Amino acid sequence: MRSLFPVTDLTTSTSEGGGPAGPSADREWSLDELAEAYAYPAAPDRRAPAAGGAGPSGGSWLRANMVSTLDGAAQHEGRSQPISCAADMRIFGTLRGLADVVIAGAETVRQEGYRPARAREAFAARRAGAGQGPAPAVAVVSGSLELDFSLPLFTEPLVPTLVLTGAAAPADRIAAARKAGAEVVIAGDGVGVDPARAVRELADRGLRRQLTEGGPRLLGQFVAAGVLDELCLTISPMLTAGDAQRIAGGPGVAVPERFFLASLLEEAGFLFSRYRRTDS
Repeated sequence: MRSLFPVTDLTTSTSEGGGPAGPSADREWSLDELAEAYAYPAAPDRRAPAAGGAGPSGGSWLRANMVSTLDGAAQHEGRSQPISCAADMRIFGTLRGLADVVIAGAETVRQEGYRPARAREAFAARRAGAGQGPAPAVAVVSGSLELDFSLPLFTEPLVPTLVLTGAAAPADRIAAARKAGAEVVIAGDGVGVDPARAVRELADRGLRRQLTEGGPRLLGQFVAAGVLDELCLTISPMLTAGDAQRIAGGPGVAVPERFFLASLLEEAGFLFSRYRRTDS
């Protein structure tokens, strides 16, 4: 990994998620430095709900981590890995190392071959100091619960996997999830999941530092519900054309919501941006 350095850094306080000060030439940033650069807000429990009262309760902070090509593709041949890079994966690991819970849609779990989050020694002291467990939980969002509960994500997690679903989900699939050891969280009155309720339910379980890795449909739902606080977006210097999904899809918003640029890093033409809601 070549040196990763700030092109623009608009946050100066590391306790509020600011990056290391000044460029770092010809050396790899340490995981501690990246953890400081991507730290969650020091006191998210003081954050006001989203505009219109739609925001989550319990002092949660929901960030998304996505990658996009120059022409807006979030995937190539159904997966994000081909448009990523080593530095992107290093930041991916850092964001997971800081989170209480990783939220992903069922299709993303299937396509990307999700496995349980692992404990990493590099984050052990930081997590212990923040009162976190050794690894983040993984929360899978699924209305139908058509999931393979024999996969390691459900049979071998360090922290029990959660399944977010609706009250009208098939009873036999709910039973199968519980039999596999997953914690079923009802976060909707129908078959599907209400995004704002999902955020609240996780926060009520103490999972307040929230990270969603998509996919595009799930991220679009969080955006439309007005509960996304932060977007960590990697811009990949690639062009794919075709009809690949954008980073967010599904329902639109009546009025576009403005985010501000909190920090911007660069390596080998890849840009690692971090945007926050203007009212956060």
